[in-house]
Amino acid sequence: MMTETRIYVGLNDSETLEQKFDTEKYANILKNVCRSYKVAFSFSLQQGGYIHEDGRFSQENTLVLSLMDADNSVVNEIAKDLCVFFHQESVMITENAVRAYFVNEKL
Repeated sequence: MMTETRIYVGLNDSETLEQKFDTEKYANILKNVCRSYKVAFSFSLQQGGYIHEDGRFSQENTLVLSLMDADNSVVNEIAKDLCVFFHQESVMITENAVRAYFVNEKL
C-alpha cells in the first residue's frame, strides 16, 4: 500500500476573498514549488466553497496537489510554502492509503 497525500489550495486571497491572478499563474507557482522539492506530483483544478475561521463563506477555484508516498515533513513544507505564496489563511491536507500499481505493454 502507498499513501496518497493531497493538498487543497484555494486561489482566493485570504483578505479580499477574490482571486488576484489568473489560474495559470497559480498553477505555474505550484509546479515550481514541487520541482524545487524534487517530488513527483500531479494536480487538478476544482471549484468549491470554504468557510473561514471568522465564519465568512466564499466560493473559489482550488488547486488540488496529489503526491504519492511523500515524506510528511516535505508535504508540510510544501503546504506552508503554498499557503504563503497564495496568501491563504490555511491549506487542507488529506492522506489516504491507496493500492497503486503500474501496467505497461511493450511492442
